[in-house]
Amino acid sequence: MRIVLLGPPGAGKGTQAKRICETYNIPHISTGDIFRENMKNDTPLGQKAKEYMHKGLLVPDELVVEMVEERLTYEDVLSTGYGYLLDGFPRTVFQAGALCDINAKKDCELTLAINLEVPLDILIERVTNRRICPKCHETYHLKYNKPKIEGICDFDGTALYQRDDDKIETVQKRIQIYQDETMPLIEFYEDKQKIININGLQHMSDVFKDIKKVLSGVN
Repeated sequence: MRIVLLGPPGAGKGTQAKRICETYNIPHISTGDIFRENMKNDTPLGQKAKEYMHKGLLVPDELVVEMVEERLTYEDVLSTGYGYLLDGFPRTVFQAGALCDINAKKDCELTLAINLEVPLDILIERVTNRRICPKCHETYHLKYNKPKIEGICDFDGTALYQRDDDKIETVQKRIQIYQDETMPLIEFYEDKQKIININGLQHMSDVFKDIKKVLSGVN
């Protein structure tokens, strides 16, 4: 099973990605994780990415594609029959076309693009109230999914923090980028009859129930 997870910032992609991957035994591949791993290990790809990021520039599509293609050669992908869930990729139509080419090399195609629909005016509240555990990466929400002890992770007792990406100024910029660059992906996958839209306003458990219904009908 090969899945792309789409949706604006704060739509709940991280939560649903975790549940999908645990249920269907496929690796969760996040572009953020790929960037961090390559930069931490000082790989040639990581060095190139650093150059752009240190200048405050977006990492070019071609470099992002190269990193993802390399990640798709790892054992956890191959051992599942070339299965994966991609989170944060593709972000542009160029990247989506590149993913089609990568899959074609393996003589396969994308199973589905799952799009979590949430009105943009609701997203700021969702995202700015999000808190993360820096140790186990568990995600909380100050309104909808509070930790048992304020500011402390339920699982390892680590102090929670707010990512810079979740601060209001950054969120507004991310939403604008999403509208400009990522929303055209919905049309791209509609043309290929690969997209399914899920109501992301529901409780997270109901969102996952709807996703499971869809995935139960695919190979």
